[in-house]
Amino acid sequence: MRYSIYVITAIAVAGASALAGCDVKKTQEGNVTVPKYEVTKTQEGNVTVPKYDVTPPDVNVTKKDVEMTVPKVTTEKKEVSVPKVEVKTGQEKAAEKQK
Repeated sequence: MRYSIYVITAIAVAGASALAGCDVKKTQEGNVTVPKYEVTKTQEGNVTVPKYDVTPPDVNVTKKDVEMTVPKVTTEKKEVSVPKVEVKTGQEKAAEKQK
């Protein structure tokens, strides 16, 4: 169970690093044509917002001491094998291609 948490974390970190290390170059211009509309008013409007009288509740926050049973958590050091991730950015890869 613990090993799978390390693997999932490593994959998430690698994915985030890969996206952050991208080198983006525009290869083509884009064009967007938006449709045009004409709107005409057909009647006058009138808005009357209702009014409300609100009486909020009284809330008193206090504390009291109680005795209860809680779990005791201990930790131990253990050597585990975790994935090692190496990332080359897009700029590094482009520099290698030019050599």
